[in-house]
Amino acid sequence: MPMIFRRQFADKPAAAPQGSAPAEPEAAPSLPYYLNEPYVGIKNRVQLQLIAQQQERANSDPTHLDPVRLREDIRELFDQAVAESGLIVNRNQREQLLEQIVAEILGYGPIDAFLHDDTITEIMVNGPKQVYIERGGKLYETGVTFQDNEHVIRIIQRIIAPLGRRIDEASPMVDARLPDGSRVNAVIPPLAIDGPTINIRKFARIPFTVEDLISFGTVTPELMQFLDACVKGRLNIIISGGTGSGKTTLLNLISGFIPEGERIITIEDAAELQLRQKHVVRLEARPPNIEGKGQVTIRQLVINALRMRPDRIIVGEARGGEALDMLQAMNTGHDGSMTTVHSSSPRDTLRRVETMVLMAGMDLPLRAIREQLASAIDLIVHLQRMSDGVRRVVQVTEVLGMEGDTIVTQDIFVFRQTGVNNGRVMGKLTATGIRPRFTEKLSQAGFSLPPSLFASAGP
Repeated sequence: MPMIFRRQFADKPAAAPQGSAPAEPEAAPSLPYYLNEPYVGIKNRVQLQLIAQQQERANSDPTHLDPVRLREDIRELFDQAVAESGLIVNRNQREQLLEQIVAEILGYGPIDAFLHDDTITEIMVNGPKQVYIERGGKLYETGVTFQDNEHVIRIIQRIIAPLGRRIDEASPMVDARLPDGSRVNAVIPPLAIDGPTINIRKFARIPFTVEDLISFGTVTPELMQFLDACVKGRLNIIISGGTGSGKTTLLNLISGFIPEGERIITIEDAAELQLRQKHVVRLEARPPNIEGKGQVTIRQLVINALRMRPDRIIVGEARGGEALDMLQAMNTGHDGSMTTVHSSSPRDTLRRVETMVLMAGMDLPLRAIREQLASAIDLIVHLQRMSDGVRRVVQVTEVLGMEGDTIVTQDIFVFRQTGVNNGRVMGKLTATGIRPRFTEKLSQAGFSLPPSLFASAGP
């Protein structure tokens, strides 16, 4: 199920027009029924009885794992358990109790309902007694709890088991993904001092469109016209920003501009990218097994991808020595490649890539690394999650080349903030008035951008 783009930008139903007065500050959202359950103690007792009976059935019934059959069995056992307990509940309460128990047995326990709530963009479990959600770019404590540390670990195991990954004292951290593509990170004791933690960054059920990002205030029509030409004109692009700023979401979106006739290879730690082209080969890194063997790193996958006749290579996130191999690919005929990098500005992006190249263990002089950078990278698109929770492109920077030992850059678009109104950041992404040097390369590829696209709106 493609759930690609609404993960991070679905913070608001629509952005207020620039310059208009925004709505009143958003109040803390009212919590749904699954956060105000008055029958938690009874539910837990019924749940334990049902789990015990299911374990007995597992020994004699080979069809007990069929989801439809299992759900019918759960309902039958639930009705029997409620009747025996003497619990008086109305129809709605009865269905709510049943759904919570089904979630515990077939789903992801106390956080299962959050995964089906499209207004929630992130779920954070900080030990068994503290669960937060992100909605509208803001954090809220939910009141939901797990029974104990073991309960949290069972849910982690349920997430990672289908992926062949493991978590234990020897390997207390894991990255994984849910069937819908949502990104999962988990850490258990002894590293997590206050109990096992889970962080789930959700994907949305309906892919974002260009119009969606424009309405949210993340990008402008002029920027998307510009990026469309840059991608089709095979420029090498780095998308940078902090954690949760929307890098992967934007990468997913602009990858849709790649023409159908090209062979694309994606490389990721945990597969998140959902490209819509037909000719896509997806590669995913593999952690070591219980014996410490069998690890396949992103760097190894990038090297191998060069043997797979790619037209473009897309690395979900560069954060180590693979940056060197990515630069080599960009400099050896694989134009139009893209990746994301964690950084606080376009200039910091270049410094970070320098550092990551040094992590490859090659004894390269700094000037040689910078020459590779200046030659390989054409454009840096920088995003930022601002104080109002909205993710915005705040800087689009061209990499010009070298002057002495310094990489020279120039800003093409910059977000100019005009103030804050009722908590909402006011401003607009505007052109700086500088026409990028690579427009000639785009023109040769058949993509002519009008001069008005780069006209400055003034100070």
